[in-house]
Amino acid sequence: MDARPIGMFDSGVGGLTVLHECLVTLPHEDFVYFGDSHPDRFPYGPKPAGVIARFAHEVAAHLAALDVKLIVVACNAATASALPGLQREFAVPLIGVITPEAHAAVQATRTRRVGVMATEATVASGRYPQAVHLLDAGIEVAQVACPLLVPLIQSGDVHGEELHDAARAYAAELKDADVDTVILGCTHYPLIRPMLQRIFGRGVTLITSAEEIAREAADTVARRGVSNEPGREGTYRFMCTGDPGAFREVAGRFLQLPLTEVERVDPAALAVAA
Repeated sequence: MDARPIGMFDSGVGGLTVLHECLVTLPHEDFVYFGDSHPDRFPYGPKPAGVIARFAHEVAAHLAALDVKLIVVACNAATASALPGLQREFAVPLIGVITPEAHAAVQATRTRRVGVMATEATVASGRYPQAVHLLDAGIEVAQVACPLLVPLIQSGDVHGEELHDAARAYAAELKDADVDTVILGCTHYPLIRPMLQRIFGRGVTLITSAEEIAREAADTVARRGVSNEPGREGTYRFMCTGDPGAFREVAGRFLQLPLTEVERVDPAALAVAA
């Protein structure tokens, strides 16, 4: 038995879609979720890869100092820009969100045309086409950067006209490419999955990372022999670099769990400690 918690981070509340599935798949494990939501740091997507890698390193170092047994990088931009470097640097195992989604998309596509909706940084990294082509070099991959979606989703208004219009405009590029499978390449996007499914129609399969990464997390702790005692009820702890009240309100609504306390971590201290 290993009672240490599992750490998880994202630039905001999007990674809560991954946390939700992990709570379902691993209800006996404890989790520490870190939302890097300070206005100078959120969102990661539009920032240069080097800046994202630095932020990801700082958060991973903070979680590692809490003696977590696994770190889930629940952010596509951080996975694309920083995961290999983090895995080389830290002794604690780290897993990311891109490879599981690519595998699911390759299995799902019937026409071998796959679309990717993601942040600017993730699209620029080229990690999704690389991951897909490692599995099937003949699949055509069309990508579209969606810079407006994360700030609008993070604001909490997931039914607004501005968000709907932006989503339709981004989806139009992939519909023109005649894709039959779309990877939602940001952990915020599953929060508007019903809207996106209506826009694309029933004939397009939407791929998200949450279920796949939860399975990988379960496999990792089992394979390493670090599972917590089965049958217990796990706990969850939340941290953020931004406004704890705002984070609590939005995260509580999306996760549908009582967030009694959100600890604020000073981003300046975070950088110094790292």
